[in-house]
Amino acid sequence: MPDRKAVIVLPGYADHSLETTALAPHGLTVEVLDWQGDRGRLAKGLSQSEIIFVRDTVLDATVIAAMSRARGIVRYGVGVDTIDLDAARARGIVVARVPSYGAEIEVADHTLALFLAVRRRIVSRDRDVRAGAWQVGQAEPIARIAGSTVGLIGFGRIGQAVVQRLRAFGVSRFLIHDPFLQPNQLPADARAVDLPTLAAGSDLITLHAPATARNRHVINAAFLSRVRRGTIIVNTGRGPLVDETALAEALADGRVLGAGIDVFETEPPENSPLLAAPNVVLSDHTAWYSEATVEALQRGAVEQAIQILTSGTASERVN
Repeated sequence: MPDRKAVIVLPGYADHSLETTALAPHGLTVEVLDWQGDRGRLAKGLSQSEIIFVRDTVLDATVIAAMSRARGIVRYGVGVDTIDLDAARARGIVVARVPSYGAEIEVADHTLALFLAVRRRIVSRDRDVRAGAWQVGQAEPIARIAGSTVGLIGFGRIGQAVVQRLRAFGVSRFLIHDPFLQPNQLPADARAVDLPTLAAGSDLITLHAPATARNRHVINAAFLSRVRRGTIIVNTGRGPLVDETALAEALADGRVLGAGIDVFETEPPENSPLLAAPNVVLSDHTAWYSEATVEALQRGAVEQAIQILTSGTASERVN
């Protein structure tokens, strides 16, 4: 009988001793799979694994069909849109996630960092000063943050943490669009609105929704045609929420003042039009990251894996 094992699909993390130590008492060794972009190599590497740990690699029906011994797939994180849940369920494979690892702290901080970098023109000023420019402020107007209106698409833990931080900057008007919003979740300084109202009334629009078929390209040409001039858009949610071509066009013609983008439709974003768009600050899908969140993710993932091994299901099962 083949050795029992769990496989961590690269990209993983810098160290996987936590998984190795935790799963050893359950009879599993841990391997790290460098599939080198070869889907056939990926399928073969997962064929004998009982537990698969994955970050952002797409596990489609073809790859899942090759998992002859799999009992569970555990996603290091919240979203599971990269995993074919139906295919996994059909093969009796539990898919679990780690929704609570404190990322609302880091993502909210990163959201504010991107907004401030765009609003205060930190990146462009750094470039200008290094090039010898000085006192360029009046050529590039900067609006005051206090007193502005912020629109949030999605109002879960991260959106709520963003609101808390923005209040410290003097923001006291929030427009919320979230179909799952409960009345008791709405703060006194916020109101629930539809998307056209949010587009027309916000100085900052920040995205914190999952990627679903329903909200793909929620930021599209029609939405952007309604925004007030001077609006900033920040996306630390999911890449497919934004039609990147439409946003790049709105940035080029000045309808949108600037954008802070951490997530892209295709990653890495080698061909994204946002790479050449004006007044855009980019980061590499790193809003969630800190050493503390990585450790919490790994511990949470291991807990889900052990539940699958011992009970056949998991508390954070999604399929």
